[in-house]
Amino acid sequence: MKVLYAIQGTGNGHLSRARDIIPILQKKQIELDILVSGTQADIDIPYPITYQLKGLSFIFGKQGGVNMWKTYLRANTNRLQKEINSLPIEKYDLIINDFEPVSAWACKLKNKPCVSLSHQAAVLSLNAPKPFKKDRLGKFILKKYAPTTKQFGFHFKAYQEHIFTPVIRQDIRNIVCNTLDYYTVYLPSYGDDKILKILSKIKNTKWEVFSKHNKKIITDNNITIQPINNEAFVKSMANSKGILCGAGFETPAEALFMKKKLMVIPMKGQYEQQCNAAALKQMGVPVIKSLKKKHLKTLIEWTETDSIIEVNYPDMTEQIINQLLQECIA
Repeated sequence: MKVLYAIQGTGNGHLSRARDIIPILQKKQIELDILVSGTQADIDIPYPITYQLKGLSFIFGKQGGVNMWKTYLRANTNRLQKEINSLPIEKYDLIINDFEPVSAWACKLKNKPCVSLSHQAAVLSLNAPKPFKKDRLGKFILKKYAPTTKQFGFHFKAYQEHIFTPVIRQDIRNIVCNTLDYYTVYLPSYGDDKILKILSKIKNTKWEVFSKHNKKIITDNNITIQPINNEAFVKSMANSKGILCGAGFETPAEALFMKKKLMVIPMKGQYEQQCNAAALKQMGVPVIKSLKKKHLKTLIEWTETDSIIEVNYPDMTEQIINQLLQECIA
């Protein structure tokens, strides 16, 4: 049986999860091909990729949200349509999709089943937390970006059947955690200057910032800025006092698993992150709307507390894959 596992390459979370899922799929009695589309990831997967496509990426800005102009300029619709039409989707018996648009739309146009194995599938569930402020356009984009016919989702809690707690990668599960005198920061939608301006106001607090916008290490008083490196980032999180990050999925989930203090700042105009922030807030995680001076007091108060949110994220990845294969193979 031939299986295509299609992975979104915007951001790092999808590929981080794939690093644990792929070896499990490879153990099964299947012939596995891997597709990755997108241009905004900072990590690789150590497996052969059959299809490396441009896809449709959202481009991070430096003011707390998606840079819609750059996203529009890079959204080459003719190229995207060509990728969709040329993907030989018909030769696969099963398509597993992690929020990847090319394979999802190739399946939809050819009326072929496509199984979602993603965080986004859980976010769209009626039982998953939603922000108080409605965003019909954001919800529409999330729903139509990579349409699927059956959903298996991951979220901070198992809100219903076919929604599971996060896949925590093995290098996170196996690492020994300590508590040193600094905080880890990952805010890819903010520029380094903006981060420096705010965090430098919190005296006697050290920050290790991981940046999408800088290729060298910079130290400015109590702040160190360095480019994204998977091993360095994992080590920094494991030894930190706490983690300040966007309201994505994987990094907050990993912070909770490691029993670290957590504060999140959801990206502006990003419906999925607004939903994540609503879920985390419901769990007791502090959320601020933006990295601005008016939220400085809340940020300082967070550094002065020791509030840890207790979670139970067992290693269920192989069990989930077995269930998916059992339910989706005719």
